[in-house]
Amino acid sequence: MANHKSAEKRARQSIKRKARNTSRKATVKTFERNLLKGIEAKSKDLPALLKAYVSKAMKATAKGTLNKSTVSRKISRLSTRVQAALTK
Repeated sequence: MANHKSAEKRARQSIKRKARNTSRKATVKTFERNLLKGIEAKSKDLPALLKAYVSKAMKATAKGTLNKSTVSRKISRLSTRVQAALTK
């Protein structure tokens, strides 16, 4: 356990940040799952689902929860799949 006051504060902050980051990641994963289900079902509201996913993912990136390169790669790949699903 922490021996200094600053170390105790750091431990408290760490717990709060972990919970916040876990929540953000779960939200992004939920939106990604919804988008993937929409792609499989060839839903008509794919552009709206993609926009919602991009919004949540980029917000998590801006907050430092997710890596920018990873999110950009996923957005690119999902955008390609959405376009393919819409053209078929």
